[in-house]
Amino acid sequence: MPRGISIGKFSKPLVRQTVLPQSLPFPELSPSISALTPTTPAGTEAQLTKVAKLLETYVNKSPVTITPQELLRFLKSRLRHHPTLSHLDFHLFRYAATLDSFRHDHTTLEYMVRSLVSTNRLDCLPLLLEFISSNPCPCSDGIFSCTKIEPMFRVSVAAFTRAGRFDAALHAFGIMKRLIDGKPDAALYNILIHGFIKHRKLDKAVELYRKMIADRINPDTTTFNILIHGYCRNDHFDMAVELFKEMKLKGCTPNVVSFNTLIKGFFQSGKVSHAVGMAHEMIELNCEISDVTCRILVDGLCRKGKSTEAADLMTEFLRKGILPHGFDSVPLIETLCAGRNPEKGLQFLNELWNSDHPPSSIACTTLIEGLLKGGSTRDAVDLMNKMLTKGIVPDSVTFTCVVDELCGKGGALEANKLKNSASRKGLSPDGVVFRILIQGFIREGRRKEGEAVVDEMLDQGFIPDLATYNSFMNDLALCSR
Repeated sequence: MPRGISIGKFSKPLVRQTVLPQSLPFPELSPSISALTPTTPAGTEAQLTKVAKLLETYVNKSPVTITPQELLRFLKSRLRHHPTLSHLDFHLFRYAATLDSFRHDHTTLEYMVRSLVSTNRLDCLPLLLEFISSNPCPCSDGIFSCTKIEPMFRVSVAAFTRAGRFDAALHAFGIMKRLIDGKPDAALYNILIHGFIKHRKLDKAVELYRKMIADRINPDTTTFNILIHGYCRNDHFDMAVELFKEMKLKGCTPNVVSFNTLIKGFFQSGKVSHAVGMAHEMIELNCEISDVTCRILVDGLCRKGKSTEAADLMTEFLRKGILPHGFDSVPLIETLCAGRNPEKGLQFLNELWNSDHPPSSIACTTLIEGLLKGGSTRDAVDLMNKMLTKGIVPDSVTFTCVVDELCGKGGALEANKLKNSASRKGLSPDGVVFRILIQGFIREGRRKEGEAVVDEMLDQGFIPDLATYNSFMNDLALCSR
């Protein structure tokens, strides 16, 4: 195609220049260009004159003899960062195309594509892609196309898809298919299919998938994962299962994303046993269980009132050595405690202690609070001691609750030992803890131990005045021992 005709594919034909014009022709204004674009012809002309002078100063010669490398350097180092002229880069790109001695190569073409995409000037992008189609870079003059063509169009298709401009995306996709050697890979189809799914156009996504198969493009695991997610998102769970089977028939190995999507879909459709069965199939296929998988399973089972089954399943994973180290046991513990079954939570936590998956401080304190509410003070105290032995320091609120519960049941001596142990591990008891201990010793009639706590409280500055001190000592003086 003659060069003059190809340039005419831009919406406003530009006259080929043999000398630098006094001012560059007005660019076609687009609402997506820039908020800095002048709204008057005089303002636009002034900016174009500035661009012309800036370019001439930069190359230190007449711009009519500029090379693609010089233009690219100017665009990158000067115009791109200019506070008021950066939006005129596409106009300068078009102007350069009218020069007799200039021909854009893939460096300037790729830069312009990425510039329009990064600044969201998608209205101009179709013009540029048409220009690339009619004016391939010099390295395409042989029998093979330029290797940069596909990346340029991939970026463009992705940008149009993100913006929901699917007509433009498919048009760009069609142009690219004509320009490249061979066929597009599955990754490019995946961009479009994912875009359709994201914008709730499941029928369009499936249609493109069928076209992909018809064009003999082998779908990959990502393709199937996207479509399975789309089916589940639109409550077509039976179709998702059928596609999962088709996936294996076509030689694509399901990965953790495939299983996670289906497991979540089964829970949404109320098929709890199918969801758990899918997890066991993961194990049989040696597919790695992720922390996301565990979170989906625990959440799905607990929402169906099956927190005990969730704990048993996680225990099974733990014993098989497949429970991920990133697994967060707090939601499971919270649900067990809310369901008045903290004993099951304690059993699971002990399994974690005995393995290479020590529970977090939050999981422990959550369980302690649940045990206290359920009246299992002994278990709560033992768990607190275990935490301290393992170097896990509880929060002050939970610790105070344990001390108060012990003192309320005649265990002031044990509570005081617990306080001393926690102090050695870095927990600083506050005045509330000391008051609870003193009242506990008073109720148990332990004057000597109570006076020692009062002295310690005084040393740490928790007794505000003499009256408070005398009140403690007078109450302890009435004790029998």
